[in-house]
Amino acid sequence: MTTQERLKEIYSYDSESGLFTFNVKRGPMRVGDVAGTINKGGYIQINFDGKIYVAHRLAWLYVTGEWPDGWIDHKDTVRTNNRFDNLRVVTPTVSNRNRNMNKRNTSGTTGISWNKKESKWQAYICVDSRMINLGWFEHKEDAILARMTAEKKYGYWVDKVFDQL
Repeated sequence: MTTQERLKEIYSYDSESGLFTFNVKRGPMRVGDVAGTINKGGYIQINFDGKIYVAHRLAWLYVTGEWPDGWIDHKDTVRTNNRFDNLRVVTPTVSNRNRNMNKRNTSGTTGISWNKKESKWQAYICVDSRMINLGWFEHKEDAILARMTAEKKYGYWVDKVFDQL
């Protein structure tokens, strides 16, 4: 298991930029070069002592001295933003709630869709792997308000402050 001490021998981590740089020459990489590549999932990965790690987990180890005991979530949802103040340890449920809007979303708001058959807006939310219908609405704004109210009720807004409600 990789330790903080070993990590600091090979890399420096700048908590303000979120970047790792080499402390030693390794192959073609020189001291001071930025470490890591972006993987298929969009996260920065670093090959360290023959094993590939995602940089956000290494950042947590580097700063705290301990491996995270849960998932590391990027508060701003930007997978390459490994600034320490953008990282937090969360459960998988909280991490899944902090996602960008689905690419296929056409309403412009998560949890809101237009139902052609009913000719109304539907609001819904997923809680504990269960889809909850929040109702059917004539006006999109009413569906959005229902979704926002449910997000607050079910704890989606852990790190956000919304004064609208």
